[in-house]
Amino acid sequence: MLKTKPARPSRYELSQTQWERIEALLPGKASDPGRTAADNRTFVNGVLWVLRSGARWSDLPPRYGAYKSVHKRFTRWAAKGIWEQVFQSLIRDRGNEYLMIDSSIVRAHAQAANRKRGASDSALGRSRGGLSTKIHLAVDGQGRPVRFLLTGGERNDITQAPALLAGFKPKFVLADKGYDSRELVALIRSHGAQAVIPPRSCQQPRAYDKARYRLRNRIERCFAKLKQFRRIATRFDRKPSHFLAFLYLASIPMWTD
Repeated sequence: MLKTKPARPSRYELSQTQWERIEALLPGKASDPGRTAADNRTFVNGVLWVLRSGARWSDLPPRYGAYKSVHKRFTRWAAKGIWEQVFQSLIRDRGNEYLMIDSSIVRAHAQAANRKRGASDSALGRSRGGLSTKIHLAVDGQGRPVRFLLTGGERNDITQAPALLAGFKPKFVLADKGYDSRELVALIRSHGAQAVIPPRSCQQPRAYDKARYRLRNRIERCFAKLKQFRRIATRFDRKPSHFLAFLYLASIPMWTD
């Protein structure tokens, strides 16, 4: 008699450990007012399938439910800030010694640019290569995301640095030389932190901790992990709030493994 191997969970879905970390953070618990959402795990896994595969919502496998219902629920949660609330709950365990900041450009698909006339800021802009969005990211010392900001791809990195740093109290702030400015270094020092930023050749020489600067590769690895999700590597979503919600969801494995 042939022995069959036990079924392995889909690489598109949350593991049991990951699910247990976020289950109590989602709406629809028995203790919440209104209807109990017994299918939360199936729903979240369905959204993850779309996020990882990059497929259209209409291609969602039937095991996750009717695609229109899943999509509508995803957008409703995005509008209510539920994906962000889950993310904020997870990052409470972050380390405070290091904060690393950087940005990365993602190409926008044509359907992302198909916005309604008079729509608010879409976080889209013209950069080298065409229409794009820039993800501005802050991570902790382990390379886990702690803040996302979105702008058009043409925006300069340093313009978003103060907002990335706001509210955090690290001992060291790591960034590449694109963030080198007297104003930003002064801001970091005013917060009681040390700026680990190499000076640009056009600036006055300034000492920085080269040994600690080597840790900055962790934010590069974080971007690489995020872009394994195809709907982050390419922006398909017209609304920036939906693209941001996908970023929060893609961060869950990094905070729950």
